[in-house]
Amino acid sequence: MANLDLHRLHLLREVARSGSLTSAATALSFTTSAVSQQIGKLEHEVGVALIERHPRGVALTDAGHALLGYADEIDRTIEAARAEMEEFAGLRRGQLRMGTFPTVGASLMPEVVLAFRARHPDVAVTVVSARRDGLLEKLRRRDIELTLLWDYPWEQIEGEDLNLIGLMSDPTVLLVPRTHPLATNQRVRIEDLREQEWIVRDEHPVADVLRRVCREAGFEPRIAFAANDYQETQGMVAAGIGIALAPELALSALRRDVVAVPLRGAPARRILLAHLANRRLSPAGEQAAAVFLSTAEHAQAAREIRRARH
Repeated sequence: MANLDLHRLHLLREVARSGSLTSAATALSFTTSAVSQQIGKLEHEVGVALIERHPRGVALTDAGHALLGYADEIDRTIEAARAEMEEFAGLRRGQLRMGTFPTVGASLMPEVVLAFRARHPDVAVTVVSARRDGLLEKLRRRDIELTLLWDYPWEQIEGEDLNLIGLMSDPTVLLVPRTHPLATNQRVRIEDLREQEWIVRDEHPVADVLRRVCREAGFEPRIAFAANDYQETQGMVAAGIGIALAPELALSALRRDVVAVPLRGAPARRILLAHLANRRLSPAGEQAAAVFLSTAEHAQAAREIRRARH
C-alpha cells in the first residue's frame, strides 16, 4: 500500500458527511471532477473501492467506512498534537532545565525561579548546580538549556558554540569582623592590607583573585586558614582568624558579626547567561532569558541604592 495522503482522507470524510461528490466539492471549494479524481487516487492507494455511486449521490463501502474510522482517529490525533504544541508555545506546559553555580544559586537564581514560576506556573523548572566546567559540559550535552556562568578579565569564557549574555558585574569585597578597625571604612585599598592574615577558599577562583591583587600591590598574602565554603570563611573571619575576599553575590547570608567592605581596585567577575549558539531556545527558554535580564537589572539597581545609603 502506498503512503496515504491525509488531504484525501479529509476529502473522504467530507464526501461521507455530505453524501455527494458535488456537495463535498462545494464545501471544499473544489470542482466535482477534482473531488472524483482525488477519491479515485485514494482508492488506488488503498487498493479497494471506497465509495459506491448511486443516482442520488454516493455512499461509502464497508472499506470506506473502515478507512473513515482511521481518518477520524488520525484527525483527532493531529488536533491533539496541535493543541499540545500550542500549550508548549503558550507556556501552559513544558519543562525548563537550567544550570547555576553555588554562589548565585543562593542569591540570583532563586529570584529568577520565583519570578518565572509566578508568570508560567505550568512549566516544570529543573535547576542543577555545578562548577563552571561541569555546567559547560551539561550545556553542550544538552542536559540543560540555559546556564549561569562567571568569568574574570584574565580568564574570559570563549567558544564559538556559545551565546553569552552579560547580566551583571559582581564586585569583590573584603570581609572583616565587625570589631575590626577597617569595618567602618567606606572603602579599603589592598595596599593597606599588607600585614593582615587571610582566610581563603582553597583551590577556588577567589584564591587566585587574592594572589593577583596582593602581588599587584607588591606583597604575598599570608594564609591563616583554608576554608571549604563561604559560610566557613565567614565563621573564621568572625572568630578573628583572618580577613577574606568574596564576591558580593556570595554573601546573601552575611553574618551579623561580619562586615563586607568595598575594596578599591579589586576585580569584578562577570555574571553571564549562556546557551548554545546553534540551539534555538524553547518558548520557556526565551521567557526565562528575559526574566534573568530583568532580575539582574533589579539586583544591580538595589545594590547601587544600598551603596548610596552607605
